[in-house]
Amino acid sequence: MIDIKFIIENPGLIKQGAAKKNVKVEVDKIEELYKKRNESLAQAEKLRAEQNTASKGQMDDEKIAKMKKIKEQIKSLEPEIEKLEKELEELALVVPNPPLDSVPEGKDEEDNEVISTHGEKPEFDFEPKDHIQLGKDLDIIDIERGTRTSGARFYYLKNEAALLEFALLQFVVHKLNAKGFSPVITPTLVKEEAMYATGFFPAERNEIYNVNPEDDNLFLVGTSEVPLTMLHATEILDEDKLPTRYCGFSTCFRREAGSYGKDTAGIIRVHQFDKIEMFSFCHPDKSEEEHELIREIEEEIMQDLEFHYQVVNICGGDLGTPAAKKYDIEVWIPTQNKFRELTSCSNCTDFQARRAKIRYKKDGKNLYAHTLNGTAVAIARTLVAILENNQNADGSVNIPEVLQPFMGGKTKIERS
Repeated sequence: MIDIKFIIENPGLIKQGAAKKNVKVEVDKIEELYKKRNESLAQAEKLRAEQNTASKGQMDDEKIAKMKKIKEQIKSLEPEIEKLEKELEELALVVPNPPLDSVPEGKDEEDNEVISTHGEKPEFDFEPKDHIQLGKDLDIIDIERGTRTSGARFYYLKNEAALLEFALLQFVVHKLNAKGFSPVITPTLVKEEAMYATGFFPAERNEIYNVNPEDDNLFLVGTSEVPLTMLHATEILDEDKLPTRYCGFSTCFRREAGSYGKDTAGIIRVHQFDKIEMFSFCHPDKSEEEHELIREIEEEIMQDLEFHYQVVNICGGDLGTPAAKKYDIEVWIPTQNKFRELTSCSNCTDFQARRAKIRYKKDGKNLYAHTLNGTAVAIARTLVAILENNQNADGSVNIPEVLQPFMGGKTKIERS
Protein backbone atom coordinates (compact mmCIF):
# COMPACT_ATOMS: atom_id res chain seq x y z
CA MET A 1 0.00 0.00 0.00
CA ILE A 2 1.24 3.47 -0.84
CA ASP A 3 1.87 5.37 2.39
CA ILE A 4 -1.15 7.63 3.00
CA LYS A 5 1.08 10.49 4.11
CA PHE A 6 3.02 10.14 0.82
CA ILE A 7 -0.29 10.32 -1.10
CA ILE A 8 -1.28 13.49 0.78
CA GLU A 9 2.11 15.10 0.22
CA ASN A 10 2.33 14.07 -3.47
CA PRO A 11 -1.21 14.09 -4.89
CA GLY A 12 -0.05 15.15 -8.36
CA LEU A 13 2.46 12.31 -8.62
CA ILE A 14 -0.12 9.74 -7.47
CA LYS A 15 -2.75 11.00 -9.91
CA GLN A 16 -0.24 11.06 -12.77
CA GLY A 17 1.00 7.53 -11.96
CA ALA A 18 -2.53 6.14 -11.74
CA ALA A 19 -3.47 7.80 -15.02
CA LYS A 20 -0.43 6.22 -16.70
CA LYS A 21 -1.63 2.84 -15.41
CA ASN A 22 -5.17 3.62 -16.60
CA VAL A 23 -6.46 3.24 -13.02
CA LYS A 24 -9.00 5.52 -11.36
CA VAL A 25 -7.98 6.66 -7.88
CA GLU A 26 -9.84 8.96 -5.48
CA VAL A 27 -6.99 11.12 -4.22
CA ASP A 28 -9.32 14.04 -3.40
CA LYS A 29 -11.48 11.71 -1.31
CA ILE A 30 -8.37 10.38 0.46
CA GLU A 31 -7.33 13.96 1.26
CA GLU A 32 -10.81 14.73 2.60
CA LEU A 33 -10.94 11.61 4.81
CA TYR A 34 -7.35 12.18 5.99
CA LYS A 35 -8.26 15.70 7.12
CA LYS A 36 -11.40 14.50 8.93
CA ARG A 37 -9.54 11.62 10.58
CA ASN A 38 -6.78 13.96 11.82
CA GLU A 39 -9.33 16.44 13.16
CA SER A 40 -11.08 13.66 15.07
CA LEU A 41 -7.76 12.35 16.38
CA ALA A 42 -6.77 15.86 17.51
CA GLN A 43 -10.13 16.29 19.25
CA ALA A 44 -9.72 12.93 21.02
CA GLU A 45 -6.19 13.85 22.07
CA LYS A 46 -7.40 17.19 23.45
CA LEU A 47 -10.10 15.41 25.46
CA ARG A 48 -7.55 12.93 26.85
CA ALA A 49 -5.39 15.86 27.94
CA GLU A 50 -8.40 17.40 29.71
CA GLN A 51 -9.14 14.01 31.27
CA ASN A 52 -5.57 13.77 32.53
CA THR A 53 -5.73 17.28 34.03
CA ALA A 54 -9.09 16.60 35.69
CA SER A 55 -7.77 13.41 37.28
CA LYS A 56 -5.16 15.31 39.28
CA GLY A 57 -5.80 16.50 42.81
CA GLN A 58 -8.72 15.69 45.07
CA MET A 59 -11.82 14.15 43.61
CA ASP A 60 -15.26 15.61 44.17
CA ASP A 61 -18.63 15.11 42.53
CA GLU A 62 -17.99 17.88 40.00
CA LYS A 63 -14.66 16.37 38.90
CA ILE A 64 -16.09 12.89 38.70
CA ALA A 65 -18.98 14.15 36.57
CA LYS A 66 -16.57 16.05 34.30
CA MET A 67 -14.32 13.01 33.83
CA LYS A 68 -17.34 10.84 33.06
CA LYS A 69 -18.51 13.33 30.42
CA ILE A 70 -15.03 13.47 28.82
CA LYS A 71 -14.83 9.68 28.78
CA GLU A 72 -18.18 9.50 26.99
CA GLN A 73 -17.04 12.11 24.46
CA ILE A 74 -13.86 10.13 23.72
CA LYS A 75 -15.86 6.93 23.43
CA SER A 76 -18.27 8.57 21.00
CA LEU A 77 -15.35 9.65 18.78
CA GLU A 78 -13.77 6.19 18.56
CA PRO A 79 -16.29 4.61 16.10
CA GLU A 80 -15.98 7.65 13.82
CA ILE A 81 -12.18 7.47 13.86
CA GLU A 82 -12.30 3.73 13.20
CA LYS A 83 -14.74 4.24 10.30
CA LEU A 84 -12.58 6.97 8.75
CA GLU A 85 -9.42 4.86 9.06
CA LYS A 86 -11.13 1.88 7.43
CA GLU A 87 -12.36 4.03 4.53
CA LEU A 88 -8.90 5.54 4.15
CA GLU A 89 -7.27 2.10 4.05
CA GLU A 90 -9.76 0.78 1.49
CA LEU A 91 -9.09 3.72 -0.83
CA ALA A 92 -5.32 3.56 -0.35
CA LEU A 93 -5.26 -0.19 -1.06
CA VAL A 94 -6.32 0.37 -4.67
CA VAL A 95 -3.79 3.13 -5.34
CA PRO A 96 -1.21 1.51 -7.67
CA ASN A 97 2.54 1.84 -7.45
CA PRO A 98 3.47 4.83 -9.68
CA PRO A 99 5.38 3.75 -12.81
CA LEU A 100 8.99 4.79 -13.33
CA ASP A 101 9.71 7.43 -15.96
CA SER A 102 11.19 4.77 -18.28
CA VAL A 103 7.81 3.00 -18.53
CA PRO A 104 6.18 3.80 -21.92
CA GLU A 105 2.75 5.38 -22.16
CA GLY A 106 -0.07 3.13 -23.35
CA LYS A 107 -3.45 1.57 -22.57
CA ASP A 108 -2.84 -2.17 -23.07
CA GLU A 109 -0.51 -4.83 -24.48
CA GLU A 110 -0.81 -3.33 -27.96
CA ASP A 111 1.23 -0.36 -26.69
CA ASN A 112 4.06 -2.38 -25.13
CA GLU A 113 7.50 -1.48 -26.49
CA VAL A 114 9.78 -4.09 -28.05
CA ILE A 115 13.32 -3.06 -27.08
CA SER A 116 15.38 -5.94 -28.53
CA THR A 117 15.09 -9.17 -30.52
CA HIS A 118 17.51 -12.10 -30.32
CA GLY A 119 18.25 -15.46 -31.92
CA GLU A 120 17.23 -16.96 -35.21
CA LYS A 121 13.67 -17.73 -36.16
CA PRO A 122 13.44 -21.49 -36.86
CA GLU A 123 12.79 -22.46 -40.47
CA PHE A 124 11.10 -25.73 -41.40
CA ASP A 125 10.96 -27.53 -44.74
CA PHE A 126 7.81 -29.30 -43.55
CA GLU A 127 4.53 -28.26 -41.94
CA PRO A 128 5.35 -27.97 -38.20
CA LYS A 129 2.98 -29.52 -35.68
CA ASP A 130 1.70 -27.65 -32.66
CA HIS A 131 2.62 -28.82 -29.15
CA ILE A 132 -0.79 -30.47 -28.74
CA GLN A 133 -0.23 -32.82 -31.68
CA LEU A 134 3.42 -33.40 -30.77
CA GLY A 135 2.46 -34.19 -27.18
CA LYS A 136 -0.13 -36.69 -28.35
CA ASP A 137 2.02 -38.33 -31.04
CA LEU A 138 4.99 -38.73 -28.69
CA ASP A 139 2.79 -39.78 -25.74
CA ILE A 140 4.24 -37.08 -23.48
CA ILE A 141 1.30 -34.67 -22.91
CA ASP A 142 -2.18 -36.02 -22.19
CA ILE A 143 -4.74 -33.23 -22.28
CA GLU A 144 -7.74 -35.50 -22.86
CA ARG A 145 -7.24 -37.43 -19.62
CA GLY A 146 -6.32 -34.24 -17.74
CA THR A 147 -9.66 -32.75 -18.78
CA ARG A 148 -11.49 -35.93 -17.82
CA THR A 149 -9.84 -35.90 -14.40
CA SER A 150 -9.97 -32.20 -13.48
CA GLY A 151 -11.75 -30.23 -16.20
CA ALA A 152 -10.61 -27.80 -18.88
CA ARG A 153 -7.04 -26.42 -18.81
CA PHE A 154 -5.59 -29.40 -16.92
CA TYR A 155 -3.18 -31.98 -18.32
CA TYR A 156 -0.78 -34.82 -17.56
CA LEU A 157 2.94 -34.60 -18.36
CA LYS A 158 4.24 -38.07 -19.15
CA ASN A 159 7.47 -39.82 -20.06
CA GLU A 160 10.02 -37.42 -21.64
CA ALA A 161 7.85 -34.34 -20.92
CA ALA A 162 7.99 -35.16 -17.20
CA LEU A 163 11.74 -35.74 -17.50
CA LEU A 164 12.09 -32.43 -19.35
CA GLU A 165 10.41 -30.63 -16.45
CA PHE A 166 12.87 -32.14 -13.97
CA ALA A 167 15.75 -31.30 -16.33
CA LEU A 168 14.63 -27.68 -16.64
CA LEU A 169 14.24 -27.35 -12.88
CA GLN A 170 17.71 -28.77 -12.18
CA PHE A 171 19.38 -26.73 -14.92
CA VAL A 172 17.81 -23.46 -13.75
CA VAL A 173 18.29 -24.03 -10.00
CA HIS A 174 21.98 -24.83 -10.48
CA LYS A 175 22.42 -21.73 -12.66
CA LEU A 176 20.68 -19.41 -10.19
CA ASN A 177 22.37 -20.88 -7.14
CA ALA A 178 25.75 -20.21 -8.80
CA LYS A 179 24.65 -16.58 -9.27
CA GLY A 180 23.88 -16.11 -5.58
CA PHE A 181 20.16 -16.97 -5.49
CA SER A 182 19.38 -19.25 -2.54
CA PRO A 183 16.95 -22.05 -3.44
CA VAL A 184 13.65 -22.17 -1.54
CA ILE A 185 10.64 -24.47 -1.83
CA THR A 186 7.75 -22.27 -0.78
CA PRO A 187 4.24 -22.90 0.60
CA THR A 188 1.53 -22.88 -2.05
CA LEU A 189 -1.25 -21.98 0.40
CA VAL A 190 -1.07 -18.57 2.05
CA LYS A 191 -3.16 -16.34 4.28
CA GLU A 192 -5.25 -13.51 2.91
CA GLU A 193 -2.82 -10.95 4.37
CA ALA A 194 -0.07 -12.34 2.11
CA MET A 195 -2.18 -11.60 -0.97
CA TYR A 196 -2.80 -8.05 0.21
CA ALA A 197 0.86 -7.57 1.12
CA THR A 198 2.04 -8.46 -2.37
CA GLY A 199 -0.62 -6.38 -4.13
CA PHE A 200 -2.56 -9.26 -5.71
CA PHE A 201 -5.55 -8.27 -3.59
CA PRO A 202 -7.86 -6.53 -4.08
CA ALA A 203 -7.21 -6.09 -7.83
CA GLU A 204 -6.70 -9.75 -8.82
CA ARG A 205 -8.87 -11.49 -6.24
CA ASN A 206 -11.00 -13.04 -8.97
CA GLU A 207 -7.92 -14.87 -10.33
CA ILE A 208 -7.02 -16.66 -7.08
CA TYR A 209 -8.41 -19.96 -5.78
CA ASN A 210 -9.81 -19.69 -2.25
CA VAL A 211 -9.56 -22.91 -0.18
CA ASN A 212 -12.11 -23.64 2.59
CA PRO A 213 -13.20 -20.00 3.01
CA GLU A 214 -15.44 -20.83 5.97
CA ASP A 215 -12.69 -22.66 7.87
CA ASP A 216 -9.06 -22.26 6.76
CA ASN A 217 -9.61 -19.30 4.38
CA LEU A 218 -6.33 -19.94 2.61
CA PHE A 219 -5.40 -19.05 -0.98
CA LEU A 220 -3.50 -20.99 -3.62
CA VAL A 221 -0.65 -18.87 -4.96
CA GLY A 222 -0.34 -17.99 -8.63
CA THR A 223 3.39 -17.45 -8.16
CA SER A 224 6.00 -18.05 -5.44
CA GLU A 225 6.49 -14.27 -5.46
CA VAL A 226 3.80 -14.21 -2.75
CA PRO A 227 5.41 -16.54 -0.16
CA LEU A 228 8.89 -15.21 -1.06
CA THR A 229 7.76 -11.68 -0.18
CA MET A 230 6.38 -12.96 3.12
CA LEU A 231 9.62 -14.78 3.91
CA HIS A 232 10.86 -11.54 5.53
CA ALA A 233 7.53 -9.88 6.40
CA THR A 234 7.72 -7.62 9.48
CA GLU A 235 11.51 -8.14 9.64
CA ILE A 236 14.37 -5.65 9.70
CA LEU A 237 17.06 -6.82 7.28
CA ASP A 238 20.80 -6.26 7.60
CA GLU A 239 21.75 -3.50 5.13
CA ASP A 240 25.16 -5.15 4.59
CA LYS A 241 23.42 -8.30 3.34
CA LEU A 242 21.38 -6.54 0.67
CA PRO A 243 20.60 -7.63 -1.96
CA THR A 244 19.23 -10.85 -0.48
CA ARG A 245 18.30 -13.11 -3.39
CA TYR A 246 16.16 -16.25 -3.59
CA CYS A 247 14.95 -18.64 -6.26
CA GLY A 248 11.65 -20.15 -5.22
CA PHE A 249 10.04 -23.28 -6.63
CA SER A 250 6.30 -23.77 -6.38
CA THR A 251 3.33 -25.22 -8.13
CA CYS A 252 1.20 -22.26 -9.26
CA PHE A 253 -2.58 -22.03 -9.56
CA ARG A 254 -4.53 -19.48 -11.59
CA ARG A 255 -8.23 -19.39 -12.31
CA GLU A 256 -7.70 -17.58 -15.63
CA ALA A 257 -11.09 -16.02 -15.01
CA GLY A 258 -10.37 -13.12 -17.34
CA SER A 259 -9.21 -15.26 -20.27
CA TYR A 260 -12.50 -16.65 -21.56
CA GLY A 261 -12.00 -17.88 -25.11
CA LYS A 262 -8.18 -17.41 -25.05
CA ASP A 263 -5.82 -20.37 -25.51
CA THR A 264 -8.51 -22.86 -24.61
CA ALA A 265 -6.55 -25.69 -26.27
CA GLY A 266 -3.11 -26.86 -25.23
CA ILE A 267 -1.01 -25.94 -22.20
CA ILE A 268 -0.15 -22.29 -22.81
CA ARG A 269 -2.84 -20.96 -20.47
CA VAL A 270 -3.60 -23.50 -17.74
CA HIS A 271 -4.86 -23.61 -14.16
CA GLN A 272 -1.82 -25.40 -12.71
CA PHE A 273 1.88 -25.32 -13.58
CA ASP A 274 5.29 -25.40 -11.92
CA LYS A 275 7.62 -22.41 -11.87
CA ILE A 276 10.92 -21.14 -10.50
CA GLU A 277 10.85 -17.48 -9.52
CA MET A 278 13.77 -15.17 -8.81
CA PHE A 279 13.22 -12.76 -5.95
CA SER A 280 15.39 -10.00 -4.49
CA PHE A 281 15.20 -7.77 -1.42
CA CYS A 282 17.49 -4.89 -2.22
CA HIS A 283 18.58 -1.37 -1.28
CA PRO A 284 16.37 1.33 -2.86
CA ASP A 285 19.38 2.90 -4.60
CA LYS A 286 20.10 -0.38 -6.37
CA SER A 287 16.66 -1.62 -7.45
CA GLU A 288 16.82 -0.41 -11.06
CA GLU A 289 20.25 -2.01 -11.42
CA GLU A 290 18.92 -5.21 -9.81
CA HIS A 291 16.00 -5.22 -12.24
CA GLU A 292 18.39 -5.20 -15.20
CA LEU A 293 20.37 -8.06 -13.64
CA ILE A 294 17.25 -10.22 -13.30
CA ARG A 295 16.30 -9.46 -16.92
CA GLU A 296 19.82 -10.39 -18.06
CA ILE A 297 19.59 -13.75 -16.26
CA GLU A 298 16.22 -14.44 -17.88
CA GLU A 299 17.76 -13.68 -21.26
CA GLU A 300 20.73 -15.92 -20.53
CA ILE A 301 18.32 -18.82 -19.92
CA MET A 302 16.53 -18.03 -23.20
CA GLN A 303 19.86 -18.07 -25.03
CA ASP A 304 20.92 -21.33 -23.35
CA LEU A 305 17.71 -22.90 -24.65
CA GLU A 306 18.44 -21.36 -28.09
CA PHE A 307 15.09 -19.60 -28.37
CA HIS A 308 14.23 -16.80 -30.77
CA TYR A 309 12.87 -14.16 -28.40
CA GLN A 310 12.14 -10.48 -27.87
CA VAL A 311 12.34 -8.26 -24.78
CA VAL A 312 9.34 -6.02 -24.14
CA ASN A 313 9.08 -2.95 -21.91
CA ILE A 314 5.52 -3.08 -20.56
CA CYS A 315 3.47 0.10 -20.92
CA GLY A 316 1.70 1.80 -18.03
CA GLY A 317 -1.78 0.52 -18.84
CA ASP A 318 -0.60 -3.12 -18.90
CA LEU A 319 1.62 -2.90 -15.83
CA GLY A 320 -0.54 -4.07 -12.93
CA THR A 321 -0.81 -2.70 -9.40
CA PRO A 322 2.50 -3.56 -7.63
CA ALA A 323 5.07 -3.05 -10.40
CA ALA A 324 6.80 0.25 -11.07
CA LYS A 325 8.36 -1.29 -14.19
CA LYS A 326 8.17 -4.68 -15.89
CA TYR A 327 9.89 -6.48 -18.72
CA ASP A 328 8.36 -9.45 -20.52
CA ILE A 329 10.39 -11.90 -22.57
CA GLU A 330 8.39 -13.36 -25.43
CA VAL A 331 9.45 -16.49 -27.32
CA TRP A 332 8.62 -17.36 -30.90
CA ILE A 333 5.94 -20.06 -31.23
CA PRO A 334 6.13 -21.38 -34.83
CA THR A 335 2.58 -22.72 -35.25
CA GLN A 336 1.10 -19.48 -33.94
CA ASN A 337 3.51 -17.43 -36.06
CA LYS A 338 4.06 -14.97 -33.22
CA PHE A 339 5.90 -14.29 -29.98
CA ARG A 340 4.27 -15.38 -26.71
CA GLU A 341 5.16 -14.32 -23.19
CA LEU A 342 7.43 -16.81 -21.45
CA THR A 343 8.85 -14.82 -18.53
CA SER A 344 8.45 -11.45 -16.87
CA CYS A 345 10.39 -9.48 -14.27
CA SER A 346 9.17 -6.58 -12.16
CA ASN A 347 10.60 -3.86 -9.97
CA CYS A 348 8.00 -3.26 -7.25
CA THR A 349 10.12 -0.60 -5.48
CA ASP A 350 8.86 -0.26 -1.86
CA PHE A 351 5.21 -1.07 -2.64
CA GLN A 352 5.22 -4.64 -1.29
CA ALA A 353 7.76 -3.86 1.43
CA ARG A 354 5.44 -1.21 2.92
CA ARG A 355 2.49 -3.59 2.96
CA ALA A 356 4.57 -6.45 4.42
CA LYS A 357 6.63 -4.14 6.70
CA ILE A 358 9.99 -5.27 5.32
CA ARG A 359 12.71 -2.81 6.33
CA TYR A 360 16.44 -2.41 6.76
CA LYS A 361 18.32 -0.35 9.30
CA LYS A 362 20.48 2.60 8.19
CA ASP A 363 22.02 5.18 10.52
CA GLY A 364 19.66 4.10 13.29
CA LYS A 365 16.56 4.48 11.08
CA ASN A 366 14.30 1.70 9.75
CA LEU A 367 13.77 2.24 6.01
CA TYR A 368 11.73 0.22 3.52
CA ALA A 369 13.58 -2.19 1.23
CA HIS A 370 12.72 -2.65 -2.45
CA THR A 371 11.45 -5.97 -3.82
CA LEU A 372 11.92 -7.41 -7.30
CA ASN A 373 10.77 -10.64 -8.93
CA GLY A 374 11.36 -12.44 -12.19
CA THR A 375 10.35 -15.74 -13.78
CA ALA A 376 13.34 -18.03 -14.26
CA VAL A 377 11.29 -20.80 -15.85
CA ALA A 378 7.55 -21.45 -16.18
CA ILE A 379 7.38 -25.11 -17.10
CA ALA A 380 4.24 -25.42 -19.24
CA ARG A 381 5.00 -22.58 -21.66
CA THR A 382 8.69 -23.49 -21.80
CA LEU A 383 7.76 -27.02 -22.83
CA VAL A 384 5.56 -25.58 -25.58
CA ALA A 385 8.48 -23.53 -26.88
CA ILE A 386 10.94 -26.44 -26.70
CA LEU A 387 8.65 -28.88 -28.51
CA GLU A 388 7.54 -26.56 -31.29
CA ASN A 389 10.93 -24.98 -32.01
CA ASN A 390 12.95 -28.21 -31.93
CA GLN A 391 10.75 -30.58 -33.93
CA ASN A 392 11.93 -32.61 -36.91
CA ALA A 393 10.21 -33.80 -40.08
CA ASP A 394 9.99 -37.37 -38.71
CA GLY A 395 7.97 -36.15 -35.70
CA SER A 396 10.84 -36.35 -33.22
CA VAL A 397 11.99 -33.41 -31.06
CA ASN A 398 15.58 -32.45 -30.36
CA ILE A 399 16.37 -31.90 -26.67
CA PRO A 400 18.25 -28.62 -26.06
CA GLU A 401 21.94 -29.34 -25.48
CA VAL A 402 22.01 -27.71 -22.03
CA LEU A 403 19.29 -30.09 -20.82
CA GLN A 404 20.81 -33.29 -22.17
CA PRO A 405 23.05 -33.92 -19.12
CA PHE A 406 19.89 -33.92 -16.97
CA MET A 407 18.18 -36.34 -19.39
CA GLY A 408 20.77 -39.08 -19.08
CA GLY A 409 22.48 -37.88 -22.25
CA LYS A 410 19.37 -38.40 -24.37
CA THR A 411 19.36 -36.10 -27.40
CA LYS A 412 15.90 -36.67 -28.89
CA ILE A 413 12.31 -37.45 -27.98
CA GLU A 414 11.05 -40.02 -30.46
CA ARG A 415 7.98 -42.17 -30.99
CA SER A 416 8.32 -45.33 -28.95
